[in-house]
Amino acid sequence: MLSKVVPAACGHAETGNDAVPLKLVLRPGEKLIVNGAVLGVGDHPVSLFFYNKVNFLRGREILKEENCDTIEKKLYFIIQLIYIFPEDAELNLIKFGIILEEARLSQPAENATFDDIQALVKSGNYYRALKNCRKLFPAESPQSAGERPEKTPVVVTKVRRRPVLNQPE
Repeated sequence: MLSKVVPAACGHAETGNDAVPLKLVLRPGEKLIVNGAVLGVGDHPVSLFFYNKVNFLRGREILKEENCDTIEKKLYFIIQLIYIFPEDAELNLIKFGIILEEARLSQPAENATFDDIQALVKSGNYYRALKNCRKLFPAESPQSAGERPEKTPVVVTKVRRRPVLNQPE
């Protein structure tokens, strides 16, 4: 489930007279949230063009609430809610402040990153705030991250069968 964004996306597309539309290329089976609506791709790759402002998250960027097992993921999740559901932003911004302070207490060494995230959220640049927040996630093993473990190579050897001659019936 990989996708390509051309030109480099900042999480939303906004065009003017001279602007180029935002193009997303989605792989088969990939999901996308656009302005709160969940879209799925069928059996073939799809190219989408956004000609106006749109808030979106690709499937690999979406964090489900049940996967929020660290304070950094809780912070990411609340920013995600603010970004995708602006109608509930007022309440979620209050929750963001509480979770941000909790995160600062748990990781004082990351204060500069938390300052950046707070400034980005305050300015409404939620996509970039999500990107910075994801950098704080603890390293996960490939199996716990939902990826397939690396397979060991298969060694193929040819086995020749000798023809059996004069076999009794």
